Amino acid sequence: MATGWAKDGAVNDQIEASISEELERLRAKARPSGESFAECAECGEAIPEARRKALPGVKLCIDCQAERDGRFEVRPGINRRGSKDSQLR
Repeated sequence: MATGWAKDGAVNDQIEASISEELERLRAKARPSGESFAECAECGEAIPEARRKALPGVKLCIDCQAERDGRFEVRPGINRRGSKDSQLR
C-alpha cells in the first residue's frame, strides 16, 4: 500500500499502537485502587468483605457493578493520530 512519506509498515504500527493504548485504558479502568468503601456508593448497601479484599478500592456492590457493566456506553471512534484536523492545530 502506498503511504507517501511514511515508512513501510507505518499504518500497521499505528493500528497496533491504537489497540495497545485501548487495552491499557481498559486494564487501568478494571483496576480499582485505594481504600475500599464499606458501603456501596450508589445504593448504600454493605459491600461484602471478600469483595473488598479481592478488589482493593472497590466502590460499588455486586448488583450496582453488574448494572453499570450492562449499560451501553458510546465512545467516539476518532483516531487522533490519523486525524488531519489534529495535525492542523
